[in-house]
Amino acid sequence: QVQLQESGPGLVKPSQTLSLTCTVSGGSITSAYYAWTWIRQSPGKGLEWMGLISHDGSTYYSPSQKSRTSISRDTSKNQISLQLSSVTPEDTAVYYCVRRGAAYGQIYFDSWGQGTQVTVSS
Repeated sequence: QVQLQESGPGLVKPSQTLSLTCTVSGGSITSAYYAWTWIRQSPGKGLEWMGLISHDGSTYYSPSQKSRTSISRDTSKNQISLQLSSVTPEDTAVYYCVRRGAAYGQIYFDSWGQGTQVTVSS
């Protein structure tokens, strides 16, 4: 069973870059039919999809976050990374690493990390 574990600093200052890592175990990030996504949930708000990196390394970003977001991977470590630049207090959220699958025309999110709280504050 695949497991995902997010890690990174819990506190980031405004205007800095937020950097998170997702370590995947029990499965390869290069496995076909899967993509690896970052989703966040801000206090009192719903889930927000930020972007993904596919098994072949292709990346896709939410239009609202595209200018500030970068998702990359290290296949030797089986890790996915998220960088969000120029953060503001509105970027305070729990950030989740999630595996996305696709089969028979359906998309599903079947494995979630436990999430990591990031607070943007001076």
